[in-house]
Amino acid sequence: MHMKPVTLGVIVGNRGFFPDHLCITGRKTILKVLEEEGIHPIIIDENETKVGSIVTLNDAQKCAELFKAHRDEIDGILVTLPNFGEEKAIANTLRWAGLNVPVLIHAFPDDMTRMTVADRRDSFCGKMSVCNNLTQYGIPFSLTSLHTVNPESESFRADLRRFAAVCRVVRGLRNARFGAIGARPAAFNTVRYSEKLLERTGISVETIDLSEIFGRAARLHADDPKVKAKIEQIQSYVPTKNTPGEALIRMAKLGVVIEDWMAENQLVASALQCWTSMEEFYGVVPCTLMSMMSNSLVPSACETDIAGAVGMLALALASGKPSAIVDWNNNYGDDPDKGVIFHCSNLPKDLFLEAAASQEDAPQMDYQAIIAGSVGKENTYGTVVGRLKAVPFTYCRVSTDDLHGRILAYVGEGHLTEDTLKTFGGYGVVHVPNFQKLLAYICENGFEHHVAINPSMVADAVNEAFTKYLGWQVYYHH
Repeated sequence: MHMKPVTLGVIVGNRGFFPDHLCITGRKTILKVLEEEGIHPIIIDENETKVGSIVTLNDAQKCAELFKAHRDEIDGILVTLPNFGEEKAIANTLRWAGLNVPVLIHAFPDDMTRMTVADRRDSFCGKMSVCNNLTQYGIPFSLTSLHTVNPESESFRADLRRFAAVCRVVRGLRNARFGAIGARPAAFNTVRYSEKLLERTGISVETIDLSEIFGRAARLHADDPKVKAKIEQIQSYVPTKNTPGEALIRMAKLGVVIEDWMAENQLVASALQCWTSMEEFYGVVPCTLMSMMSNSLVPSACETDIAGAVGMLALALASGKPSAIVDWNNNYGDDPDKGVIFHCSNLPKDLFLEAAASQEDAPQMDYQAIIAGSVGKENTYGTVVGRLKAVPFTYCRVSTDDLHGRILAYVGEGHLTEDTLKTFGGYGVVHVPNFQKLLAYICENGFEHHVAINPSMVADAVNEAFTKYLGWQVYYHH
């Protein structure tokens, strides 16, 4: 997935009898900060309206037309108030543009040494009036951490980055297309979901049977250039010294077929059936291929867990980093705020300890130890095993509540730790504040055992995107 720079429509608010020079300098400052943060602005020309601000009904119409002309580019809108601002003009601009994108309201702070009629801003008060009008118009909006804030401060820059993450999540999930490869395994009732509820929110699911995937793979020859290239990619991605050559060929064919199918159908994420059809009837596990896709910001979840893949994609969109799907799997001793997360695994390589830090715990290809006894070790090669590195992380679970016709989620943050642990698969020890409260919430509300994780701190942005702009019901754990 290519993470394109965020584009924001920019509205500079102004009130007719307030000093224009505040808008002239304020506009320049905002545009400077946006450029420094790598954000592309769409803003009305400074000669098109009074100093390039939005004051009158005519200004609002002009700005709305500009935004509509760039509808396919604009990810969100920044409203900045160098002075009190004209709240009706701002609200009308947003209504008439009809973009339905996130909106951030910013107000400049007053300087206590410049409080005369020539320099006083009153943005502090004007921001409330803008928010009041947007509420009346039914237009959702986001706020900066501080009521008024210098745009060149780190506080505002952090707000801007968070808002950019919100915009990426909202834009990325609306009209997203997911691929479900295979049927839900009979033993995994936990990953049931409603395609119809996802479709209503803009998320489509394209399906394909495993027999079609296996059939297409069988038509490929080992000397096919695409298969050879995929083998090279696998071998450069993770050490494969203990993996039989035949298993690598099977993996490569499978990878080529899945990638081609996803490209043909313009899919941004996937979820695969694995246990135990893949091993019994094809002879490998798909974990390495899934790990490679997730590491390239194309999330791939286990056991056709499409709702889990939605959480993975949301986190990747917010952070620009790879997401993994894991099990909340074990307690860690007697510490109530620690636990073990685990998968077989298909975890992306970037989440593991590097070989330089620990050769023993660095990722490598192996066989699936849990099911090898029932389907044969020779049919289970392809896992990526190792220990996750100690970093802060965000977790997220999305679920469909079919009985009440709604989408639910929970989100929060924690830390992967360096606590001692020796086990198999892909694993790590986590510390989550008030972990027992979270676990009780998961159980009492019937959430799945799978959870998406991402090595970033983006819970605020994901929560805001889900609740304010997508209308999902979210539990934000603290």
